[in-house]
Amino acid sequence: MEQFQFVNPESLGAPRGYSNGVLTAAAGRLLFIAGQIAWNEAQELVSDNLVKQFDRALFNVISVVAAAGGRPDQVARLTIYVTNKEEYRARMSDIGECYRAQMGHHFPAMVLVEVQSLLDDGAQIEIEGIAVL
Repeated sequence: MEQFQFVNPESLGAPRGYSNGVLTAAAGRLLFIAGQIAWNEAQELVSDNLVKQFDRALFNVISVVAAAGGRPDQVARLTIYVTNKEEYRARMSDIGECYRAQMGHHFPAMVLVEVQSLLDDGAQIEIEGIAVL
């Protein structure tokens, strides 16, 4: 068995850009990735643009995975928090392009949650995750 088996029952329809479940029998280590916003090294937001914030927040998640010795395809779950789900929906094509540039066609279990605000007042998106290394 590969590290992950993606579980997508036909009764739920075909998922687009995520998997409904991720099963692993890997005897690996679990990495819990704290919520990452679009901060750069100086802990400043890189932009006020949602797509650019998504791109940097995902980069930051992957940086944590890499620092622990992992790869993007070892991410099993992502939780994405946004302050405006309608803008997220409107920009999904651009966001998907950024996602694939960093994660390829690896689609872990994901959830999108709309929240009132995030750590930094200018942050529009925050991403947390779990990886199996």
